[in-house]
Amino acid sequence: MNVIKKSFDLGDGRTIEIETGKLAKQADGSVVVRMGDTMLLATVVSTVGAKAGVDFLPLSVDYQEKYAAAGRIPGGFLRREARLSDYEVLISRLVDRALRPMFPEDYHSDTQVMITLISSDKNIMPDCLAGLAASAAIAVSDIPFNGPISEVRVARIDGKLVINPYVSDLERATIDFLVAGTEKDIVMVEGEADEISEIEMVEAIEFAHKAIIVQVQAQKELAELVGKTVKREYSHEDSNPELKDQVYAATYDKVYAVAKSQTSKHERGEKFAVILDEFKVTLGEEVDEVTSFLTKKYFHDVQYDAIRNLVLDEGMRLDGRDVRTVRPIWSEVGYLPSAHGSALFTRGETQSLTTVTLGSKDDEQMIDGAFINGYNKFLLHYNFPGFSTGEVRPNRGAGRREIGHGNLAMRSLKKVLPGLEENPYTIRIVSDILESNGSSSMATVCAGTLALMDAGIKIKAPVSGIAMGLITDEKTGKYAILSDILGDEDHLGDMDFKVTGTEKGIVACQMDLKINGLKWEVLTAALKQANEARLHILNEMKKTIEQPREDYKDHAPRIVSLTIDKEFIGAVIGPGGKIIQEMQRETGATISIEEVGNKGIVEIFADNKAAIDAAVGRINAIAAKPEIGATYEGKVKSIMPFGAFVEIMPGKDGLLHISEIDWTRLETMDGVFKEGDKVTVKLLDVDKQGKMKLSRKALMPRPPKPEATENKPA
Repeated sequence: MNVIKKSFDLGDGRTIEIETGKLAKQADGSVVVRMGDTMLLATVVSTVGAKAGVDFLPLSVDYQEKYAAAGRIPGGFLRREARLSDYEVLISRLVDRALRPMFPEDYHSDTQVMITLISSDKNIMPDCLAGLAASAAIAVSDIPFNGPISEVRVARIDGKLVINPYVSDLERATIDFLVAGTEKDIVMVEGEADEISEIEMVEAIEFAHKAIIVQVQAQKELAELVGKTVKREYSHEDSNPELKDQVYAATYDKVYAVAKSQTSKHERGEKFAVILDEFKVTLGEEVDEVTSFLTKKYFHDVQYDAIRNLVLDEGMRLDGRDVRTVRPIWSEVGYLPSAHGSALFTRGETQSLTTVTLGSKDDEQMIDGAFINGYNKFLLHYNFPGFSTGEVRPNRGAGRREIGHGNLAMRSLKKVLPGLEENPYTIRIVSDILESNGSSSMATVCAGTLALMDAGIKIKAPVSGIAMGLITDEKTGKYAILSDILGDEDHLGDMDFKVTGTEKGIVACQMDLKINGLKWEVLTAALKQANEARLHILNEMKKTIEQPREDYKDHAPRIVSLTIDKEFIGAVIGPGGKIIQEMQRETGATISIEEVGNKGIVEIFADNKAAIDAAVGRINAIAAKPEIGATYEGKVKSIMPFGAFVEIMPGKDGLLHISEIDWTRLETMDGVFKEGDKVTVKLLDVDKQGKMKLSRKALMPRPPKPEATENKPA
């Protein structure tokens, strides 16, 4: 073995090591990245040559966590790793988005990157190392790549920016971004924050980029040690310069005119198709496959140039807007009468129908991952059916795109949800995209905010979202920042930058760049323009509903949360769950109990107030602590020669001594009480062993003394 290692410092004494030449040597490139006890194995394989008719990079990126890495056995019937979890899909997407724009545009080989968590450190997040591992695997291969890149987490903790912080510190983070970039540029940003300013966001990204530069340099040095600085030669594209000139000459002016005509998405697409068909006719009837393929490719290039030039030269966009204008917005709440909360949000040709459903603790999502496991009380699901874009597409369930878009909206709305004390519900938001022409994830954020307020959830502040675009010309230096981009502007533009926030600041973002050389001043300008657009959208949303409804819908379930002392948890549950099951059966409420610290958190869930009140009363009776001096309506449980034991609360008996029954002296207990009798008593004392001393006579008028009666004047 020829094992080669390269390590570097994060700047605070913590180190990351990259090793190659030991594992997976038959892959084109493989490395093991280690930080603490966290170890990631990354491999890359790319076929030699490309399939005919392919004009894109068939890249697949998969991140998977082995349960053995965390010393765990998978759940489920099979007890083995299955399909990727949403968390694994999200990390796969983060790496894919950072790598994809770095491959040469004319490289079309099937390429697969696999990143596997093979050892886990509970205090070190593996996601911030995945991009580094993937890029390093490519760096030590002969696969053409315009990298290296790296990916880091930047967080502000206790007022200080930190790179790749420990898990234990992230709980206090006010900024949590994953940033990817090359030695010179940023290519991807994703994360969340606590209503930060645009200046704070740029500062965090700049701080992350300094760390990325160090990690990229380490990969370059590793590649030199391995001897993989020269990449493989390839030729994946046919070309026909004469045909290209023909296509441009015959179609550019027509495409430019259609782009300027301010037509709808489908009408514009139909007109573009007519232009292409008219040109194909000029080629004759017998056209070979290569010529047909290249014609479509060159026509796409014409569309690319014409639409971009329209914006850069005339400041006009496909739908006639200028660069700062947001499409017309209308919204409605309470559209669905049976939902606990609902909203319809439409911006231009993008529309989301979103619902909010309130559930109990039993509805929480169980997360059973190798690294992350536990329960989740807030779910957001995003659906993107084919009809939303006028396409015929089979419904195969949520894909990676749906998971990614839903996660961005979830991050945004999670930041404004009330705390557990104010909101005991499990909340599920579902956004169904009914129309789509760009920014459907941002429509989900807006519709989700409206639906939450319609449901009566006391969110801290409304959230809106905007998707920003960028078109640049490297030759002239011209650029245009676009607010509220269309689908075509996303596809043909250089940046897709989604920003969500409240009136106070940014709560989440997602940025993908397709060009090199984004200047910091351009990013700052884009954020400022995004702020204007977000506030405009918020004002439009307020016209529909300004604040959460005072109460939940009449048909919404009700939850009451009680806190009891830890010692009463067992009494509420009962032997084998007997007591809690009996209460649920008799009241019709659903009751759950969880131990948190030294307390028990009891949640009572029902669809009517009577059931809630009945369950609350019974739990309070069980968990209440007897108070010295208080009066209780008790029941005689047993009779002894020296008194009676009286139950003053469920499971709580006290001694009513014979001397405390009456002011008159009793010689025997015979005939005084019988078991089951009700008796009113006062709690006099509780000794160190918890034994209660009761009195009946303390509640009775004290009779006058005999001598006082004898001396009383006639």
